[in-house]
Amino acid sequence: VDYLSALHDIGIIKQDSFVTDGHSEYYGIENDKVVSPPVHEKFPIANACNRQEFLKYLSLHEQGKINYIEMSKGLADSGIEKWTFDTHKMTIAYYSLDGNEIWVEKME
Repeated sequence: VDYLSALHDIGIIKQDSFVTDGHSEYYGIENDKVVSPPVHEKFPIANACNRQEFLKYLSLHEQGKINYIEMSKGLADSGIEKWTFDTHKMTIAYYSLDGNEIWVEKME
């Protein structure tokens, strides 16, 4: 919640984080866009999405049992292309390679 609030406070309305290499794209109110550099090696994204596997890796990361890189690899293997922070709705949504929304969490 603090992260989303901080993004909102500096004018960011949306952030897309891409699983393939960890780079993020930040979008401002005036359609400004800033792209961060990659943060890890490239992981190929599986064509088919496996929701149960995705949720398993997400849960393991939230429990602190795997690190960010291990989670990213697991999400890629599960067919997750990116997650999106929406600073107005205060949500994080996860998307498959074909653009389908797989999971949405309301941040409170």
